[in-house]
Amino acid sequence: MIGKTVLIVDDEPAIREMIAVALEMANYECLEAADAREAHATIIDKQPDIILLDWMLPGTSGIELARRLKKEDTTADIPIIMLTAKVEEDNKIRGLEVGADDYITKPFSPRELVARLKAVLRRATPPGVDSPIEVNGLTLDPSSHRVASNDDPLNIGPTEYRLLQFFMTHQERVYTRSQLLDQVWGGNVYVEERTVDVHIRRLRIAVGKQHDHLIQTVRGAGYRFSTRST
Repeated sequence: MIGKTVLIVDDEPAIREMIAVALEMANYECLEAADAREAHATIIDKQPDIILLDWMLPGTSGIELARRLKKEDTTADIPIIMLTAKVEEDNKIRGLEVGADDYITKPFSPRELVARLKAVLRRATPPGVDSPIEVNGLTLDPSSHRVASNDDPLNIGPTEYRLLQFFMTHQERVYTRSQLLDQVWGGNVYVEERTVDVHIRRLRIAVGKQHDHLIQTVRGAGYRFSTRST
């Protein structure tokens, strides 16, 4: 889990600092936001690996932000741990029902927070993000940043690598060019949608004729990564 990015959303600077110190000592990178609007902008721009979200925020509440994030395609898969002083069972249930992955009641110890965060990340991290993933002889190893075809190394550019990693960890689903730009290039990177087509073509060439059929064009919709022919 080393190198994972955590967004801490809490309107109290002292709490954010306390959490950040504990997480940075455990080798996590920390981002901070004081309210829902700042948090949402940071999430779209930085795509953190996990969100620590306080229930009580000024303006839009943490529970409403969690509900919004889980409804949006580009943020639905980011795990959320709710932080709150609310101990009633129905509040915990509300948090979990909107899609939160865990629930920690204040006050909590830094050791408990790190342990719970690791557990949620472990459950939420698919093969291909921390561990190698293989599809029909095409292997991507994130630890070494290498791609191979039946154990033969492939020469692949950095953007094509990120594109392939996203596809292999999100198989069988169609993504529009706009969604791919958000997920692979980042929400605040302004490039034309046709750029996606250029890199899809380069990726198909890089993986070779044995695997290029996995990267499918869905006419009028976008692209998907699939082992099925149609």
